[in-house]
Amino acid sequence: MDKSEFQVEENPYSNIRHMIGVVSGKGGVGKSLVTASLANLMALQGYRVGIMDADITGPSIPRMYGIHGPAVGDDNGLYPLEADNGIKIISTNLLLPNEEDPVIWRGPVIANMVKQFYTDVIWGELDYLLVDMPPGTGDVPLTVFQSLPLDGIIIVTSPQDLVRMIVSKAVHMAEKMDVPVLGVVENYSYMICPHCGEKISVFGESHLEEAAEAEKLPVLGRLPINPEYAQKADAGDFAGVANDGLDRAAEVLRAMNENKS
Repeated sequence: MDKSEFQVEENPYSNIRHMIGVVSGKGGVGKSLVTASLANLMALQGYRVGIMDADITGPSIPRMYGIHGPAVGDDNGLYPLEADNGIKIISTNLLLPNEEDPVIWRGPVIANMVKQFYTDVIWGELDYLLVDMPPGTGDVPLTVFQSLPLDGIIIVTSPQDLVRMIVSKAVHMAEKMDVPVLGVVENYSYMICPHCGEKISVFGESHLEEAAEAEKLPVLGRLPINPEYAQKADAGDFAGVANDGLDRAAEVLRAMNENKS
C-alpha cells in the first residue's frame, strides 16, 4: 500500500530516530503496561525515550507515571511532560481541564488528535517513541499505520485460546499497511505463588508458541502477573519499574538503533 499521500510531517523541532507501535487485536491484554515497561528499560540503558498515548478515549500512561497536566505550548508547538525517569509523555489526559472527564469524540476527531501528537508536539531528540495504541483495527490504529512513520510494531497478547486469532488480525493489518512486525509479547503469562514459588497458569496454558510459529514471528517476552507492578501503576510510581521480562524486546530495539547509526 502506498502511504505517501497519508503521511504527516514531523514537528520541525522533533528528531525521532525510531517509532514503535504497541498493538493488540483485543483489549485487556495490558498494552500500556508493556509499553511503559519497555520504555523504562530503554531509558535505563541511556536512550532518550518518549511515549505517545494514542489510546485517546482510554488513556492510562500519565496516571501510571504520576504526571498531571496541563501540557503547555508556544508558537512552535506543544511540549510533552516528563516522568521521573526522563521519559517524555503526551496524552489526552494532559490536555483536558479535568483528567477524569470522558473523551466523547467521533472517530475523525480522535484520528486527527493522534496526528497532532506527531505534527504539533515538540519531542526534541528521541531515540525511541513508543506508541501505545487502542485495541483492534479501528480509526486510531489505521491512522497510526497510515500517517506516522512506524519502524515496526510489537503485538501484545495473553495466554488464551483466541490468541492465534488476535495475533493474526494484528499481523494481517500490519501486512496490508506495509509495517514490519518485530515480534510478540505475552502478558499475564503466569503467576508465582508467594508462599511456595510454584508457577501458576492463571489464564490457562499458553498458546503463544504455536501462534508465533504460525505467523513466523519471534517471541519477545513472557510477562508474569506481578501485583507490585499494578500497585506502582496505581500509585503513579511506574518510573521505578524495571521489567526484565522484556529484555529480548529491548535487544531488538537496540539492534535497530545500531543498524541506523
